[in-house]
Amino acid sequence: MNKKMMEMLACPIDKHFPLEIFESNSKEQIVLEGAIYCSKCSRFYPIIEEIPIMLPDELRNKDQDIEFLKRNQSKLPEKIIKQSSPWHL
Repeated sequence: MNKKMMEMLACPIDKHFPLEIFESNSKEQIVLEGAIYCSKCSRFYPIIEEIPIMLPDELRNKDQDIEFLKRNQSKLPEKIIKQSSPWHL
C-alpha cells in the first residue's frame, strides 16, 4: 500500500479520519505489511501483501486477523495486539 493512500482512507465503521498507520514491513513509500488503526473505535485493519483489508466486522476473516496479530506481535503497538476491536490476542 502506498503511504499516500492514508490521505484518502477513513474508518468504514465510524468514518473517522485521519487514521493511524503502523508498519511492520515496508520499502520506501510502500507498506508491505502493517496495520491501519482507528483511534475513535479502536479497530485495526491489517495490511497484508501491500493490500489494506478494510472490511466491516461481519465480513472479516477472524482466523486471518488472529494469525496476522500473532505474526506481528513484536512489531505492532500493544493497543492493536491486546486491545483492538473486533478481536485481539
